[in-house]
Amino acid sequence: MNSTLLLFSAFIAITLGVTWWAARRSSTAGAYFAANRQIKAWQNGVAVAGDYMSAASFLGIAGLIAFSGYDGFMYSVGWLVAYLTVLLVVAEPLRNAGKYTMADVLAYRLNPRPVRAMAALSTITVSTFYMIAQMVGAGALVALLLKASHISFATAVTAVGVLMIIYVVFGGMLATTWVQIIKAVLLMGGTILLSILVMTHYGWSFTAFFGAVSHVSYHDAKGAVVVKDFLQPGGMYKPPYGALDLISLGIALIFGTAGLPHILVRFYTVPDARTARHSVVWAMALIGSFYIMTTFLGFGAATIVGRDFIDAHGGQNMSAPQLANALGGSFFFAFICAVAFATILAVVAGLTISASTSFSHDFWTNVVHRGRERNPGEEVRVARITAFVVGAAAIAIAILLGPKANVAFLVALAFAVAASANLPVIVFSIFWKRFNTSGAVWGLGVGLISSIGLILIGPNLMGKGKLVDAAAPWFPLQNPGILSVPLGFLAAWLGTLMGGRESLAESRFTELQVRANLGLGAEQAG
Repeated sequence: MNSTLLLFSAFIAITLGVTWWAARRSSTAGAYFAANRQIKAWQNGVAVAGDYMSAASFLGIAGLIAFSGYDGFMYSVGWLVAYLTVLLVVAEPLRNAGKYTMADVLAYRLNPRPVRAMAALSTITVSTFYMIAQMVGAGALVALLLKASHISFATAVTAVGVLMIIYVVFGGMLATTWVQIIKAVLLMGGTILLSILVMTHYGWSFTAFFGAVSHVSYHDAKGAVVVKDFLQPGGMYKPPYGALDLISLGIALIFGTAGLPHILVRFYTVPDARTARHSVVWAMALIGSFYIMTTFLGFGAATIVGRDFIDAHGGQNMSAPQLANALGGSFFFAFICAVAFATILAVVAGLTISASTSFSHDFWTNVVHRGRERNPGEEVRVARITAFVVGAAAIAIAILLGPKANVAFLVALAFAVAASANLPVIVFSIFWKRFNTSGAVWGLGVGLISSIGLILIGPNLMGKGKLVDAAAPWFPLQNPGILSVPLGFLAAWLGTLMGGRESLAESRFTELQVRANLGLGAEQAG
């Protein structure tokens, strides 16, 4: 316990020192929101990886694989492939055409006020969904580690939320970037070491490792012993809707990444599009290596620790930490938990700054005050206030959900909302000359409403004894992506046709293409 507290304290001290250093350099809007666009390719790539490899990846996916085998591993595949969409479709145009947020790109050729208002709403919604998952993981982790001190889940969530707010309010994007870099290095180091220990346990024999994975034993809900082949599908996605649910998940993960606000905002921190592309390559190398290693984390926890033990000691989110405890003892357990803690804080900080930036820059400055110059520093002050509000909301909802909610699943829902609302309008704005303001508002609105609505009437929240009490869910799939993503694209298309032609939007399309592909005038965008 002393080692755990020591490692936690060391990480917190280092990151607070980084925040103090960054706070002295984050007085202007450009410094606070985009770190003065001075982040290098490798730095941004590592930070993007740190932002992306969240609690859902480290705690949630390891837990899903440990409890569901092959089906849980599909989350790893989806998250890894997703970055190809980011690299090939959005990284370069967003960096060249925007200033601080996704809405800058939309507002360049469309009516800025309605577009920015809807984009801010979408950004805050997606960020809040994603943030709740991180807070649930943080609370479960800290409560498990410090249970001897009688720290409750609610207290742990609140403490993590307060730390996150400090990083964002005082340090801005610069502090958030370096917290993410530190976290990514620690996470990769811990994951590599844990993977090595798993293979050492099996004498570096993949035959022995996968042989054990094919005969995982545990007790079911009725207390009967089950022996199951975890290399076969069917652990999570069962008939009659299993195949559709898996396809729906894949759609949400692959297309949702390109619409995640906290990922998109990172491309505004680099000096040019070339650096943005290179940073994505750095991120893909790190992310790819990490998701391959989740195989060893999840399957190792299932075979070495066992589902029964994990379920009785913190639940499936604690699969990776319990594996570390079994293989490396209490100090390694403390180190892995400190890494997980760092993971959560870094991602939550990134989410908070994307939400607060969008509200301050898009809604407050450009919708409420129509883009007019206000008092010096007002935009930054509004962003800092927003960070408090968003952080408080995430803390409250995470406490309401409790420690048993799987964080990978919760994040997958955020991906579904991002893919349904944000991606259609980004793609159409960049590649379709006819696209107009009506199409953007329809796409964002229908994407948001359909994805959230389907989640509410789906099996996760609707049923006997659930949030929406009913005999059976109205929508049978756990993830709404297979329906809500096409609805978002369809709404954007229909809204464009029904809205009539906008001469300004079409005349500026060529300018946007030149800016997006060549970067001419990028510094004046937004």
